[in-house]
Amino acid sequence: MVLMKRKHKEFKIKKSVYGDGNKWFRGSIIGKSSSGLVYLATLKKPKWRLTHLPVLMAVKSAEVSDSALLQREAIVLSNFYACPYIYRCFGDEIMTDDRNRIIYNLLLEYGSGGTLANLIKKSGGEGLPESDVRRYTRHILEGLDCVHSCGYVHHALKPENIIIVPIITRTGAEYIAKIGDFGLAKRAKQMRKMMMMSKSCKLGGSLRYSSPETVADKGLQQESPSDVWALGMIVFEILTGKSVWDGKQDSEVEDILFEIGRGHGLLKLPNQSEVSNEAMDFLKGCFAGKAMDRLTTQMLLNHPTTRIHTFADHFCRPKKFWSQKNGI
Repeated sequence: MVLMKRKHKEFKIKKSVYGDGNKWFRGSIIGKSSSGLVYLATLKKPKWRLTHLPVLMAVKSAEVSDSALLQREAIVLSNFYACPYIYRCFGDEIMTDDRNRIIYNLLLEYGSGGTLANLIKKSGGEGLPESDVRRYTRHILEGLDCVHSCGYVHHALKPENIIIVPIITRTGAEYIAKIGDFGLAKRAKQMRKMMMMSKSCKLGGSLRYSSPETVADKGLQQESPSDVWALGMIVFEILTGKSVWDGKQDSEVEDILFEIGRGHGLLKLPNQSEVSNEAMDFLKGCFAGKAMDRLTTQMLLNHPTTRIHTFADHFCRPKKFWSQKNGI
């Protein structure tokens, strides 16, 4: 309880120090990303039409001296402005706080639907409805394909970094999954020094979404196949409501990934009875032990299970459905 109060106090201090922007009020902290704290922000004049800013935004902030990742994220996001499956960047803003510190702010799209991690948690270990699995997997794949097509690797793909954004259609509200948090993104085949910068984060909080080659080579081999491995982890979670690594300590996870990365064995998926044969084929394409054998985003988009009209049917655990329907 003392720790919680202390953290709350620290967050409150940071909020008061950073202050509001030129056209927006800074709200409460809604998260922490690889590149800075994330705040909810609201426009000072919501009805003002002479602005490109939405009424609600997510604002990432850091002191300029600590904002290298934030500024790099802004540069990376400028390549994806036309992709509807990557969260939008509305620009940046530099301001001086009450203590004369220079603060860098990155203005981003806010996911009022929460994150994919929130939805998985709410499923209570049952997984998402088949229609949602179909839709969100397709969205993530489309966004990831855009990232890879532009020559980038995301490096931090996980449910917490997939935001859910509602859009209004003729038939009502529809939810779109968008990839966020590009603080660790880099150009593919970048120099060794840049790879080393992302090693500690990749092998830390994102270990459970790290690929075998990332662990085996201590973060020095991180290309687009690493993102595909992480995608497979996410799809398994939204299908079953459980992580591939449930019940395992980080040390066990690291040992397993290290052995796979060295060419010894393949990933063994738990709860396979809950996943259809077609879905398992999709996952196997994501979980090939060797990076060069993994399917690309283009291949996965053309996989039978991701076609817009058949995806839900392939991912709906047909064996379980058939048994219940026929009393077998």
